[in-house]
Order: sequence, then structure tokens, then C-alpha cells
Amino acid sequence: MSNTPTRSRWYIRLSAATAVLLTITIVRYPQVAFNASLEGLKIWFDIVLPALLPFFAMSEILMGLGVVHFIGVLLEPLMRPLFRIPGTGAFAVAMGLASGYPIGAKITGQLRREGLCTGPEGERLIALANTADPLFMVGAVAVGMFGLEEIGWTIAAAHYLSVFIVGFLMRFYPGNPSPITAPQPSHSKHKKSMLSRALDELELARLRDGRPFGQLFGDAIKDSFTSMLFVGGCIMVFSVLGRIFDVAGITTLFQRTLQAILSPFSIDKNIIPALLRGFTEITIGCEAASQAASPLFWRTVAASFVIGWSGLSVHAQVATMIYGTDIRLGPYILARAAHGTLAAVLTSILWRPISSAMASQVLQPAAGLQRLAFWSRLALSMQWATLVTGALVILGLAITLLHSIKIVRVRAR
Repeated sequence: MSNTPTRSRWYIRLSAATAVLLTITIVRYPQVAFNASLEGLKIWFDIVLPALLPFFAMSEILMGLGVVHFIGVLLEPLMRPLFRIPGTGAFAVAMGLASGYPIGAKITGQLRREGLCTGPEGERLIALANTADPLFMVGAVAVGMFGLEEIGWTIAAAHYLSVFIVGFLMRFYPGNPSPITAPQPSHSKHKKSMLSRALDELELARLRDGRPFGQLFGDAIKDSFTSMLFVGGCIMVFSVLGRIFDVAGITTLFQRTLQAILSPFSIDKNIIPALLRGFTEITIGCEAASQAASPLFWRTVAASFVIGWSGLSVHAQVATMIYGTDIRLGPYILARAAHGTLAAVLTSILWRPISSAMASQVLQPAAGLQRLAFWSRLALSMQWATLVTGALVILGLAITLLHSIKIVRVRAR
């Protein structure tokens, strides 16, 4: 009983001391902090804001309209056996794959608050749904930073293969499903077809929400911009911290420690600074990997690890997205560490396609995300969000059709 206040007291003191120390360091290096904050702001405005804003807004609107509940009923037979998460989790997974960090965490938090998943299911879901998007990996990293589109497809393949492996392994994560995971159908509803039950859930969800579409749309835009401002703040703060650590010599200390740990694995020591920068912020880490004085192989593997790990900046965003729920952050961070490691290993295995491309002199950078104007990126993200939602509905209807065919065959026998 006496230990808890002691730990709380030391935690408060340590947090305060750390904040004071960081403030003093920033005041000591004001120009470095200013330039780093501008760099973070540019990353947020050029890449993150146009990529995420449509997905944030559409997730809020589709949740209020009941479309997510409709998709959840249709995709329950697919998601439950594979990953031990409810069918509504397919919406979070698809949006996360298409849009990137941290939209998967945001939707997972919404699902938990709506009672559409339990705490353990949310922890499994967030490990699977919160991923990088292909536009970032291929357009921003491969084309914009490395100048090689082929690297992007290799990184993306390793990234998605590894996250599905992590998602499948998380199905063994303990936790009994709660009986309030979703509204339970009555006995009469069991006699209805899957499509009828999905439509019933859509109507019930819309009635429970009750907001006129104009209010729903306005609330979605307002909440989305609030979330986007927070994401931008995280990127700027961790960008500043990374640069301050560099000039204060803290990065050098960590670099020597990490070099001693990784020396038995014959990893190029020149790539370690990029890994340290990627430990705090994903975009800065990928850019550092692209500019490292290492062979292309190690630079690509390092970028793949950084994208899978995603950085402390994204972890802080995730912590805010799930705040107020019983979804714990610890399992998610462990899943991201496993994701980054698996992605790096799979990138080294899939390296041969890159070697073949280089042997055939395919070295011309393609036009990618870095070269698109703000409004072009915003329109592209809106197209992605619409296509993903439509694809989920079509997939759900296809599963419904297969399910009905199975029932007909059973009855015919």
C-alpha cells in the first residue's frame, strides 16, 4: 500500500525534471530547435495533412451513418476466425492500410468507445490496423528520398507481410471476448440472412447516433482538424527532440551503446544514426537512412525497420487516440517492435528483386507523392478513402453471397 504513492511521487518528480531539462536544452540551442520545428511543420503540411484528413473525416461520417456497423456484420466470418477481432475491425484495417499512421488507432478507439470491440480485441486490432500506407512507402520514401521506386515496392511487400504475421500471432494474445462486443441479435434475427442483419445494424446505428447529416458532417470536420493539429504537434515536438539530442551529444551516447549491441550481427555501423533518428520520428528516420554512408542494402533494411517501428511520435499519437478506453499501449508497442524486426528481415529476403532492377539499370526516379501539390495529394487521398470503403462493401457482399450458397447447399442435402 505504501509503495504506490512512492512510485507515483518519483514518477512525478522524474517527469518534471525531464521537462525542465528539455526546456533548458531547447533554450540553449534555439536556432536548432526553430529549424527542426519548421522541418516537422513542413512534413506535416506537405505529406501528413493531405494524406490523413479525408480518412479522418470519412471514418467519423461512416461511423455516424452506420456504414461501419453494416460492414462489420458482413465481414465477421472473415475477421473472427483469422484474427479474433470483430468484423468491424476490417474497416479499421482497410483504412489503416490505405491511409497509414495513426488512422487505424483512431478508428480502433472509436470502435471501443462504441462498444463494438472489447479491450483485448482492441489491442489485437490496433496491432494489425495501424500501419504505414503505400503512398508514403513508395512515393515519399522510395521515390522522394531514395530516388528508386523499386525499393518502395520491396519495403511495402515486407511491411504488409510482416504486419499480417504480427496480426495473426496476436490472435493468441490472451483475453476472453466480452458478451457486449456488439449488439447481440435476438432469436428472430438468427433466421434472417446476413445481409438483412447488416441492414438492421446500419439502421439501428443511425438511429442511435441521431444527428442530422449536416451536424454529422460539421462534427467530423471539426474533430478531424483537432486530431490533425495534434498529429502535427507531435511531429514537430519529436523532430525538435531528435535534433536537440544530436547537438547535445545524447545521440552519440546512444549510438555507441546500440553499436555494441548490434556488433555481433555484422550490421553496418554507419546506419545506426538513422535507426536512432527513426526511433523518435518515422519520416526523419527514413530520410536519414536514405542519406547514410552505407550500402543501399543496409539503407533499405533500416528504412523498413523504421517504418515498421513507426517512432515515438506515432506512439504518442496512438496513446491519445485510445485515451479513455481500456486498450493498453504496452502490447501495441511490443507489436510495433516485432513488426519492425520482421519487416527488416523480410526486406533482406526480398532484396533480390532490387538487385535485379539495379542490374538492368532501372534507376530513374518516378513521379511520386513528393512531387504532387497539396490539393492533388488531398484529392488522391479522397479517392483512396472512397475506393477502400467501396471495396469493403463489395467484399462483405461477396462473403454474404458465399454464405447464402453454403446454406442453400446444406438445406438441399
